[in-house]
Amino acid sequence: MDGLLLLEQTFNGLQFGVMLFLMAAGLTLVFGIMDMVNLAHGSLYMVGAYIATTFTQWTGSFVLGILLAVPATALVGIAVEVVVLRTLYDRDHLDQVLATFGLILFFNELVRTVWGPAALFSDIPAFLQGQVEIIPGVPYPAYRLAIIGVGLAVALALYLIVSRTRMGMLIRAGASNREMAGALGVNIKLLFTLVFGLGAAFAGLAGMMTGPITTVEPGMGDPILILAFVVIIIGGIGSVRGAFVAAILVGLVDTIGRAFLPQFFRLFVADSTADAVGPAVASMLIYILMAAVLFFRPQGLFPARTG
Repeated sequence: MDGLLLLEQTFNGLQFGVMLFLMAAGLTLVFGIMDMVNLAHGSLYMVGAYIATTFTQWTGSFVLGILLAVPATALVGIAVEVVVLRTLYDRDHLDQVLATFGLILFFNELVRTVWGPAALFSDIPAFLQGQVEIIPGVPYPAYRLAIIGVGLAVALALYLIVSRTRMGMLIRAGASNREMAGALGVNIKLLFTLVFGLGAAFAGLAGMMTGPITTVEPGMGDPILILAFVVIIIGGIGSVRGAFVAAILVGLVDTIGRAFLPQFFRLFVADSTADAVGPAVASMLIYILMAAVLFFRPQGLFPARTG
């Protein structure tokens, strides 16, 4: 196994992991606090990418486009919560699944109508187009390092918000017992709206950062949504710490597995068989990981405190 390749793939896995955390953090807050199964969370990832690409084209600045797109995506999330999701809190999870699945179809058609069916492309900003030597002789794309840095900074900021601020105290109270929190004077409706807007901003930021290294297209949030659910199940529903640890773990397992499993199978079977079996098994690794975690810890690695 090439050590330098392993180091590069480890950084790729870390970058993928922090992107998953941005998605999963909002999803686990919404699921854990609001008891809302929101399948449309991936649509907010897609909407954020589209809005950021548009603002970047209008302003000519990637950074300014991101700074404008984050609050804009939060406002889209708040509008969705007020107009649609607020009516579903007292309904069972099946109704929530059906309604939010309808939102997926709505947003996919909306972006096709507004931006067209063709994929959009945005360039990596000039100041991040080069490479940085992780260690001497091992270059790594500066933009991917920037994604890792932004993701870790957001994780730290979210930790401080949840654990050290009054809003974080209210979020924890709402997660533990929203009826009691409401009885003590907490405006639960406003809290839910703010939490959903925050989750939408995180999801949108993930889409914005991913846009320049992938394509921005209708339905781009659907595959990432599945991975985000895997993350919050592994980490523990409602746990931000669990979401972070699980996201990094899933990112590393998925990336390193896809890079090295075919080589591993070549030690035992013919190259053609290894090239067919390796990617298939690699695509299942995160689900095998999820099954293993649930077998030993059914509540996830770091279940949220409910007492």
